Amino acid sequence: MINGEVIVIGDELLLGQVTDTNSGEIARRLGPSGLTVSRVTVVGDNGADIRCAIESALASADIVITTGGLGPTKDDITKSVMMDIFGGELRLDEATLENVRDVVARRSITLNALTESQAMVPTSCEVIQNRVGTAPIMWFERDGKVLVAMPGVPFETREMLVREVAPRLVRRFVGGEVAAHKTVITHGIIESALAELLEPWEESLPDGYHLAYLPRPGLVRLRIDGPAGETLDALHRDLTERLGAYVLADDDLTPPEILLNELRDRSLTLATAESCTGGNIAHELTLIAGSSDVFAGGVVSYSNDVKMKLLSVSADTLAAHGAVSEEVVAEMARGAREATGADVAVATSGIAGPSGAVPGKPVGTVCMGVATPRGVVTATGHFPGNRARVIDRATMEAIIMAIKEVRR
Repeated sequence: MINGEVIVIGDELLLGQVTDTNSGEIARRLGPSGLTVSRVTVVGDNGADIRCAIESALASADIVITTGGLGPTKDDITKSVMMDIFGGELRLDEATLENVRDVVARRSITLNALTESQAMVPTSCEVIQNRVGTAPIMWFERDGKVLVAMPGVPFETREMLVREVAPRLVRRFVGGEVAAHKTVITHGIIESALAELLEPWEESLPDGYHLAYLPRPGLVRLRIDGPAGETLDALHRDLTERLGAYVLADDDLTPPEILLNELRDRSLTLATAESCTGGNIAHELTLIAGSSDVFAGGVVSYSNDVKMKLLSVSADTLAAHGAVSEEVVAEMARGAREATGADVAVATSGIAGPSGAVPGKPVGTVCMGVATPRGVVTATGHFPGNRARVIDRATMEAIIMAIKEVRR
């Protein structure tokens, strides 16, 4: 197995001002090809710390990928550290300069001396042109090992990883048996109950195969790791069959992706009617490219007046049951279908907190409804945590509820 390490560089990461997403992206892109990320290190913009992290990684890994520290400002010192480790001196690379000018021209900004200095690269590296940014990617080799220095901007890292870096690394290192992963997403069963249910199956796994449990609120992602091939495929099918109704998806997809796929497969459209989730369901769906072919639109009906005027919720229903009730979300869902002409509608109304609790309806109470041509189903959830956590959990549970109704 080819072992890789990621070093993420930047004071902003250690200060909590920015969250690292690059290491996860790198692991997801390389893992299926058998290039396993075994360690992630975060260091600040300190030359000694960066060098120490790189030397440690090179001592144990076949591949080291760094992100960050390649910009033109004084705190971007990765290039100088690389020259300390790999030797060489800075030179003007004409191809890089041309690429920098092209990127700047596409962005309609003025090229200044600092940006132009991005074309100065160490003589000890091979340059990979960054087609979506001005910081070039640098490929170093030593004793059969490879270090790739990439920009810290997540979009640039993701794009160039897919376009250039991952394919080059696969060509350079992969041979023979390739490690792979298969995923099953479960809902409606907690991690410990899953582990108990699957214990005999897990103990019977062939050598070289492993089952990982990756829980998140409301869901557990199960990942089978092992050599790619028929055995892994058969284990994946067997696991999916054993879990039956607990399976939400047999691929590594998010609930919004699953819902959109289910709707698309059936040529159905969707609308949302949201109160406590404040448009978050619509937001999660429309983050996904191509959602416009199934998502018709949504109403954020925070006030009772909007519920009545736009969604035709009855004043009598509101008076009798309150806004946070299954009766009201049923009318919201029906109203959203009628207002938009969508085939399916999802509705939420609840108490996200920290205030607003009433007797029998504590903070975290959320009523959800899904309307389809067959009728309306409703449910009430009680979600712990602060306001943001309640909204996020209610969003995902409402989406999952819609998935199950669409599949019926």
